[in-house]
Amino acid sequence: MNITFIGGGNMATAIIGGLLQRNWDAKHIRVVEIVATARDKLAQTYGVQTFASASAEALQADCVVLAIKPQQMREAAAQLAPLISHALVITIAAGIRGADLSRWLGNHQRIVRVMPNTPALVLAGISGLYAMPGVTETDRASAANIMGAVGETVWVEFEADIDAVTAVSGSGPAYVFYFIEALEQSARALGMSAQAARQLAIGTFTGAAKLAAQSTEDIATLRARVTSKGGTTERALASMENDHIKTAIERAVKAAADRSRELGDELGRG
Repeated sequence: MNITFIGGGNMATAIIGGLLQRNWDAKHIRVVEIVATARDKLAQTYGVQTFASASAEALQADCVVLAIKPQQMREAAAQLAPLISHALVITIAAGIRGADLSRWLGNHQRIVRVMPNTPALVLAGISGLYAMPGVTETDRASAANIMGAVGETVWVEFEADIDAVTAVSGSGPAYVFYFIEALEQSARALGMSAQAARQLAIGTFTGAAKLAAQSTEDIATLRARVTSKGGTTERALASMENDHIKTAIERAVKAAADRSRELGDELGRG
């Protein structure tokens, strides 16, 4: 499969690197990137073909991955429409709904929306995928294979679910970093060195996440096993419950999902 990336930023670079680690042949990857220094770096680092603008040669592809900013999508789609009529289109631009992108691409139907997250940069991401009605089973397999190069994939049945994916896993790394930051600051406040505080905070999250991923038990059970009656963990969790931390998190995730829907409305106008 020949793939052309429109945009050569961090996420595109991560996917390219992941594909090459899976023995994808670099000669089957093209990148359209307007910044010359970025083009040079992509060509030198990965051995892929690069182009300064969309052209018939650049778009000789079975799959086109749109990895540009949402605000640039409408203009870019107008340029791409005559060149990608037979290609599977994967878009990783947040907020751009399939129907709007389809319209901008001249009623193109083979579109898969993807919401990745930043751990993809270390090949540990998770991506939510939604297939428009014109996407075939072969297309779905191709999209899953491409995004699987940077982590796990989860298909959703309804496009509206992408807003939830955005709120939970797309924005989720920031929530995790926020909690790590708070845990690190708490350790510092208790007199620990900066290095020890950082190591403990990050190591705790890494280990707990790995344990949860490998366990067949639900998260509540794992939490309960750490919580001895009358112990330190019970005291800490009681404090969090009194402060309604879980409710606050639920409210924050809903706010993110609401904003995702708003962005879809705003970006899709016209």
